[in-house]
Amino acid sequence: MILRVGIENNNEGRSIAWAVEHPGCFAYGIKEDAALLNLETALSKYAAWILRHESNTWLTFTEDEIETVVDGRWEVYFINDAFDQISETDGYSVESFFPYDWKPLSAVEIERVRKMLAWSRTDLLKTIEGLSLEKLDQTYPGERWSINGILGHVGGAEWWYLDRLGLAFPRAEVPKEPLARLEKTRRLMNATLPKLEGELKVVGTDGEIWSPRKVLRRALWHERDHCEHIRKLLE
Repeated sequence: MILRVGIENNNEGRSIAWAVEHPGCFAYGIKEDAALLNLETALSKYAAWILRHESNTWLTFTEDEIETVVDGRWEVYFINDAFDQISETDGYSVESFFPYDWKPLSAVEIERVRKMLAWSRTDLLKTIEGLSLEKLDQTYPGERWSINGILGHVGGAEWWYLDRLGLAFPRAEVPKEPLARLEKTRRLMNATLPKLEGELKVVGTDGEIWSPRKVLRRALWHERDHCEHIRKLLE
């Protein structure tokens, strides 16, 4: 099995190894070598996650069959409002766009992503099930957000990803309440997914490159990553 990987360096001081053919499969590392090593474990957990939901899984392999191929590298950099590259990290971070992100999405891929988005949303809601409003709004030392803040951030990011392709409703219509925001932006995502089949759409927005494949790669990563983030806070 060939595992095609995109390496994103300098993302909040770490590297991310993206399994570019498997949206939602990624691993972090201090450097790219560590991220690549961690991706093998992440792939096994990802395959097990799919199998828990889909008996007729589309991802089967043995560890000794995996041959990792780095399909692209990206160094995150920062720009200001004039699109000048700056060294300070208070600008806008321009994050990875890999050669594989150019590829149009097939109907099979869209259906798989639709299922995985549903599973990740179920995982997220189960993680916060039964939490009191006080617990949801609790702050944590060294953390930017409460759990409610994270939920709102996840919903807002999903809207933002679609907005990069010009496919979102007006920003003013994004609900303020976290669960309502999650529900409305996901409804938009589900309605948009079928329209992305075969769409060769690569655009530059605010100095960053976007495509349907990149949007889905980041949407699945973002929700799964923050679901784990919330679990760690609750521990």
